[in-house]
Amino acid sequence: MKLGVLFRTKGIDQITRESEANEHALKRTLNWLDLTMLGIGAVIGTGIFAAIGTATAGNADRPGAGPAIILSFILTAIACIFSALCYAEFAAMIPISGSAYTYAYSTLGEMIAWIIGWDLIIEYAVGNIAVAISWSAYFNDVLWHAFKVKIPPWLVTDLRTALRTPDIVAGAPHLFGMPIILNLPAVAIVALITWVLVIGVKESAIFNNIMVATKIVILILFVIVGFRYVQTDHFVPFFPGGWAGVQAGAAIIFFSFIGFDAVSTAAEECRNPKRDIRSASSARSPSAPSSMSGSPWC
Repeated sequence: MKLGVLFRTKGIDQITRESEANEHALKRTLNWLDLTMLGIGAVIGTGIFAAIGTATAGNADRPGAGPAIILSFILTAIACIFSALCYAEFAAMIPISGSAYTYAYSTLGEMIAWIIGWDLIIEYAVGNIAVAISWSAYFNDVLWHAFKVKIPPWLVTDLRTALRTPDIVAGAPHLFGMPIILNLPAVAIVALITWVLVIGVKESAIFNNIMVATKIVILILFVIVGFRYVQTDHFVPFFPGGWAGVQAGAAIIFFSFIGFDAVSTAAEECRNPKRDIRSASSARSPSAPSSMSGSPWC
């Protein structure tokens, strides 16, 4: 095989023609509001609710940022703004599904695109696992504290964790000598979301818009109520982990910002990607209009 074959590219016109000629092309039903809510929904996920504690307190492997977690958020936000603007520009120029895979195919070549495609699969798989497990833990806590219903540990624990906890393995039923252990709530929520996605794109967008609006209201209420309990003496020392703690916190907090790439994956399902993707991006980043106004695709 010639080396040039591994790095052959597809032009934007060719990719667009192939997409339009495909009988399995996706329906263009999303508008700028749906895209904006999709991006916000992906950002306001497990990271904002679960990763902040770890980034602030740290653990045995990395120092905590402490009150300087504020700086971690600022550093990560600056980096993500530039990344989000690049995604917005690419998605407007190449309004096809595939996100970074498609962009790499049209610029860097087939081999790089193949690697990035597998990276995306792993990224979304790992991300979904983290979200499902976190949701399961919260769901289990709500059942116990609100309704005094306790799910058996072998039904809310993954196999790897259970094998390090002999009590869970001992209490689980066995089949052919193997313990039956699974995280049932996590499996259930993934199945439910999959079912919603199968119903249709527009129905999924409506469901997502409702969930995002609910999460935003919850966060606003949390800020309003929590502001009354702010104590300035808790901000001393401001850098308990030093600059290393801020950097470690920024690395963890980055997971909270992941989601802007979700907008680009829906480019082929957008009614007017050259206009709406830019609108969705500018709605989430004040600097987007000036940075993209010169693009002939916007």
